[in-house]
Amino acid sequence: MRWSHRRGRRLVALSSVAVTLPLTAMLSPAAAAPATPAASTPTPVAAVVPQPVSQQAVPGTEFTLTAATRIAVLSKDSAAMGVGTYLSELLAPATGFDLRVVRTTKAPDKAVVLDPNGPEELGPEGYTISSDKNGVLVTAYGAQGLFRGVQTLRQLLPAAVESRTRQSRAWTIAPTKISDSPRYEYRGVMLDVARRFFSVAEVKRYIDEAAAYKINKLQLHLTDDQGWRIAIDALPNLTKVGASTQSGFTGGTDWYYTAADYKEIVTYAGSRFMTVVPEIDGPGHTWAAQTSVPELRCDNKYAQPYSGFDVKISLFCLGEQKQKDATKSFLQTVIKAVAALTPGPYIHLGGDEVPAATTSEQYDSYVRTVTDATTAEKKTVMGWHQLGQSPLPAGSLLQYWGEDEDRETIGTENEAPGIRHLREGAAQDAKFIMSPSDHAYLDMKYDDSTPYGLDWSGFVPVQRSYEWDPETVTGKLDGTGVIVPARKVAGVAAALWADRAYQGSGSLPNAGTHWPEPHEYADFMSFPRLPAIAEVGWSPQSARDWNNFRQRLGQHGPRWTAAGIEFFAAPDVAWPSTAGSGLEGVHTLTVGGKALGVPGSSTASRTQLTTSGPGGGSEQKWSFTRYNDGTYALVNQASGLCADVNRGFTSAGAKIIQWTCTGNTNQRWTITPVSGGYTIASAKTKLLLTTASAADGALVTQRAASPNTLQKWTID
Repeated sequence: MRWSHRRGRRLVALSSVAVTLPLTAMLSPAAAAPATPAASTPTPVAAVVPQPVSQQAVPGTEFTLTAATRIAVLSKDSAAMGVGTYLSELLAPATGFDLRVVRTTKAPDKAVVLDPNGPEELGPEGYTISSDKNGVLVTAYGAQGLFRGVQTLRQLLPAAVESRTRQSRAWTIAPTKISDSPRYEYRGVMLDVARRFFSVAEVKRYIDEAAAYKINKLQLHLTDDQGWRIAIDALPNLTKVGASTQSGFTGGTDWYYTAADYKEIVTYAGSRFMTVVPEIDGPGHTWAAQTSVPELRCDNKYAQPYSGFDVKISLFCLGEQKQKDATKSFLQTVIKAVAALTPGPYIHLGGDEVPAATTSEQYDSYVRTVTDATTAEKKTVMGWHQLGQSPLPAGSLLQYWGEDEDRETIGTENEAPGIRHLREGAAQDAKFIMSPSDHAYLDMKYDDSTPYGLDWSGFVPVQRSYEWDPETVTGKLDGTGVIVPARKVAGVAAALWADRAYQGSGSLPNAGTHWPEPHEYADFMSFPRLPAIAEVGWSPQSARDWNNFRQRLGQHGPRWTAAGIEFFAAPDVAWPSTAGSGLEGVHTLTVGGKALGVPGSSTASRTQLTTSGPGGGSEQKWSFTRYNDGTYALVNQASGLCADVNRGFTSAGAKIIQWTCTGNTNQRWTITPVSGGYTIASAKTKLLLTTASAADGALVTQRAASPNTLQKWTID
């Protein structure tokens, strides 16, 4: 065991009023319209991620969405109507349209039509899309397939459709035919809310981001050494004490989900056709439980809460019968409560990283106890692949997180323990979810400049997160010796651990450490890699090609910017060209005769920027790097740090400082030409870069736009 390595169907109908359309002028949206000549050549296909099974641009004229467009649902099914309402609400902020959702029996002209009555051969998630100037038709075999088709439909619209504010532009969809269905049924992402707590709102935000790429499972890592995040009525200390810490934080009183909170998450996920998979880890990773229930320990004493960053190497007391009985009672209580709150079929039981001194008899006893408790609640056992070393119930699902270092030992006399456990699980006919750490762990750094996360499984750039095959990832590096046969691969899952969710994560934090908000950390580490893993799980292996993918993925950058996703502009992705931007390069910025700079050529983070007489030094030189959305990073040539709105504060008067470059929106600047110069606005706050005065050493802040000449910059 490598202690330092690891981690550290039913739509809920949304509110809408169904209206029945008059059944007049009922034409198929895909029908040809002879009154208008078709275009001589097809429009290029849209950059859809995941890659559909079949996507074809066809000759014809594009369809334009207008305020008069209707979303017509060809079904009385409330779930299908809910998909229509979801689509209307999704499009409303950017378009400004309140698109009416109507129930009808025939497809009207000039509408977006959702038809859940397609052929059974499409399967529960398959769909087709056909569009031309008369409208769009999404066909599926049920509401879930409609929802997946809607995720593709939104990618056929301009990127600005993802904005949460009204945008002035034409909303067009090129004539297209798409036929699609997933490679694997299970396409998940794991969110570590135990090491770093995510609020209900942040979890819902992440659900929406993942659902856009057809992720359909959300695994919540609810328990670990650093925290217990789910309330169990019969065991109130689990959240009173066990939820009081996070990695780097102490004293919490609400860092957990009440039953109502958890139900809210489950319901919201269900409205996005996403199944919640709760994880109750054990018998290791259990320190937070031991701080709350002393009977789980051999000394019957409370453990002290832990807010550290490494695996605690904790273990329930498994040797003495009294403690074994206490552990059994504890597990039955917890599993029963969690199962009652969880409509999905799975409960994830962990099972990894137990101390080496644990005997096989102790481990087997624990696994038997916890799996019996799970099957008693009619739930499917799921766990990390180490769980395979013990007898498992039929139909169990194991999650493989090994890496190339382990695979190199396959077939040798010294096979890695994880490989042996993988073999033992496969021998029990378990099915597997593939989450190899060196491809699918989103907390691994992209490269050595990544401000967050770890690199124990190596750097994981986007290409590495994309270029792997779930059917061969349990074999040798040359693809031979595969342990898990293809028929036993149930799907894939990305994993976002959060034990090192701070800047400078290669060392322990200090008083000056910057902690991003959990959703900022999740955005930066997940995008663009989560869409890559989503395509691994959805698209046929034969259809996947890195060079094609990096081109398509790059077109999603503007979508993420419009949606407020603070992604990492990875260098291996083909982001839209910046040619002709005119401002890339090194410049001096002056206002009122003074130049923007870093006082004293300081290299310290959080140093506030000032303006002073131009001296020509590198501390007054700024490298402009353009992002795909047209904003710029301003990097100081003396310090190598980025101009940054302090802590992303949105208030006027917030300091402009220098900080490690992250690509977050508080370090992106919109540069707009005005008479006599430029305004420079924070992409996050929309407030303008402003100096306090024309005096040397004047402090630079962000302010609302005004006639102030100290907001009008010259760029030399």
